[in-house]
Amino acid sequence: MSKGSKNKKNGKGHLRLHKKINWNIGTVIFMALFIYILISLIMYLTADHITSYQVISGPLSKNEVHTALAMREENVVHSDSNGYVNYYTGNLTKIRQNGPVCSISQSKQKVQKRDLSDRELTDIHTDVSKYSRNYNQSRFESVYDFKNSLGESLQSQNNTLQDTEDSLPRGTLSSENDGIVVYATDGMENLKEEELTPQIFDKKTYKKENLKTGAQIHKGDPLYKLVTNDNWSIVIPISEKQASRLESMRQIKVKFLKDNESETGQMSILAVKGELYAKISFDSGLIRYINDRYLDAELVTNTKSGLKIPVSSIVKKNFYTLPAELLTKNEDNELGFFREIKDKDGKVKTEFISATIYARKTPEDSTQELLYLDTDTLTKGDVLVNTDNNIRYSVEDMAPLEGVYSMNKGYAVFRTISIIDQNKEYCIVDSKTRYGISQYDFIVLNGNTVKEKEILY
Repeated sequence: MSKGSKNKKNGKGHLRLHKKINWNIGTVIFMALFIYILISLIMYLTADHITSYQVISGPLSKNEVHTALAMREENVVHSDSNGYVNYYTGNLTKIRQNGPVCSISQSKQKVQKRDLSDRELTDIHTDVSKYSRNYNQSRFESVYDFKNSLGESLQSQNNTLQDTEDSLPRGTLSSENDGIVVYATDGMENLKEEELTPQIFDKKTYKKENLKTGAQIHKGDPLYKLVTNDNWSIVIPISEKQASRLESMRQIKVKFLKDNESETGQMSILAVKGELYAKISFDSGLIRYINDRYLDAELVTNTKSGLKIPVSSIVKKNFYTLPAELLTKNEDNELGFFREIKDKDGKVKTEFISATIYARKTPEDSTQELLYLDTDTLTKGDVLVNTDNNIRYSVEDMAPLEGVYSMNKGYAVFRTISIIDQNKEYCIVDSKTRYGISQYDFIVLNGNTVKEKEILY
């Protein structure tokens, strides 16, 4: 047997097989896509990501909202006998001195049913719609107040009598003063400023009694309340820090969250038993809140408003400044400038430059309006002319502008800003700045991470 045969028999001989890869067009495309996705993923993970910020409108910070206690000149009138009360004046209705309010009889008055007129139905529909628009789930107790006021309004329409000596029954009780009639009490009508305590502002213990229940009353029971002065005030507990911020203010605007209406009042600081309170006095708006003891009040101290942007977005950039008189138009009605150049023969001629203007400003120490142009458009020493105005100007002066980079077009575009107010994190800029930004624009959150005309996405 041969040696080669012996090796094969003993398994010492090896047969090598080479598997070939089938390089068809599908395999090539798949490999190319895989490599492209892999490279894109690596570049995305290692690249600096540009974060955007959408410009919003509003104040620099939110105004503080407080629970305010309403204080008015209120006088509770009590019954001098037992019986049933017949009311002739509607709730929250103004009444003159000696005007009829109610009478007391020994028997309960029968309510005569009648159909409401079209005008009465319209008034009720208006009241319901207004309440529905201003309804707040956090103030569910207002549902009962509205229910009572609506019922009182309907009852007063049935009980209305002519205000004459002949029509009024015997024993009619008349108002001793001019004022507004309120058919509810809460025991806080005679509260004085020197009696204020932090516990008074806890609404959990607050109770209000509806006086128009139709039940029999007894001597000494309250009949109604009369508010005798249009001037009223709210009191708010404050800290020493808040007091130091408010004490310099003589007037302040207050927005009442009940109906989103605002009143401007006189500000003063009260110190009672070691506690501080802000007292704000008004001479209007009484009737809107006359049935409320507690009001959610927003103190409008942040009066400056504009476009709110992060401080991190702001950058400074240098621009060439040119007299506005140099600006002209070419034959195609494009705005730009004429620059002097020399042809190959050394003769001076002009060429038109279409330029983007970033700002137009008049310096405080001058009456000449200046245009701000990008340094990429012109070169220091360029000579610009305007034959219409006989102006010839050499580009030299530069000045910085504060601005942000807009992302709306997919690349960084500088937009100038005019700052109105600022804190550590945000600033308010004028929304009417020419060549500036607008609400809902997208800007670069960190302005120093990009450059002008850099592609962002």
